Amino acid sequence: MLGLSPTLVRALLPHGEPDSRLWSLRTFCTTGEPWNPDPYMWLFERVGRSRVPIANISGGTEVGACFLTTVLTEPIKPVALGFPALGQDMDVVDNFGETVRGGQVGELVCHRPWPGMTRGIWNDDGTRFIETYWARFPGTWTHGDWASVDADGYWYLHGRSDDTLNIAGKRIGPAELESAAIASGIVIEAAAIGVPHAVKGEEAWIFCVPAPGAEQDDERVAGAVADALGKAFKPGRILWVSALPKTRSAKIVRRAVRARVLGKDPGDLSSLENPESLSEISRALA
Repeated sequence: MLGLSPTLVRALLPHGEPDSRLWSLRTFCTTGEPWNPDPYMWLFERVGRSRVPIANISGGTEVGACFLTTVLTEPIKPVALGFPALGQDMDVVDNFGETVRGGQVGELVCHRPWPGMTRGIWNDDGTRFIETYWARFPGTWTHGDWASVDADGYWYLHGRSDDTLNIAGKRIGPAELESAAIASGIVIEAAAIGVPHAVKGEEAWIFCVPAPGAEQDDERVAGAVADALGKAFKPGRILWVSALPKTRSAKIVRRAVRARVLGKDPGDLSSLENPESLSEISRALA
């Protein structure tokens, strides 16, 4: 079994197909962030030769386990997380705490505690812990991720709920915008953020890392997003950078990007692996 993150796969993709002998590989295990379809299929088809299943899972440091997991005895859908893990009472709810299904995006929550959950935050009197996880829907753990469940019962993640964009009254996760940008064929990695707009409320700006040897083409990327998601979601700006700010576990820190764009305090950035990448954001904005 080989464990890796979607970010690592996107970084490996430009280097071409592996020439190592992978006959003994039985399963890929991936976690850390939502997948984009193109890198997912590259890993499955080009690296795993359409033979090695991808066990996609999601949990968190504070979870002590996984909330959602691919089940290898069941058919696997690309980029899906399969189903709730054993013993986890998971749900997707709207702003009123009501269950939503049929692909509608809502908050990922857990209705019951589990043995591995965190019971508090270091040096906190309990206030921050309650406000962060339990206050929004009393008695229910709110994880902070957007999720959906399709008609077949397969679960998907769409990014952090505090990263969600509200464009012309429609909520959309950054992962959807980023996947569409990557599908343009000239972007290897992307971070989408919402920026205030007088008419739409927000518009998308997408920071893109170009694929090796690719020519930077704003209109090609913006057009790919509009074609995939609709004209209302066409980004207001495409900005090119050589790297995006990430944590040590390779998660893109979109709040740091948005804070730099809006000139606001990004909060605690001690988990950043590459703080110098913020200079890249500033350079792109100049």
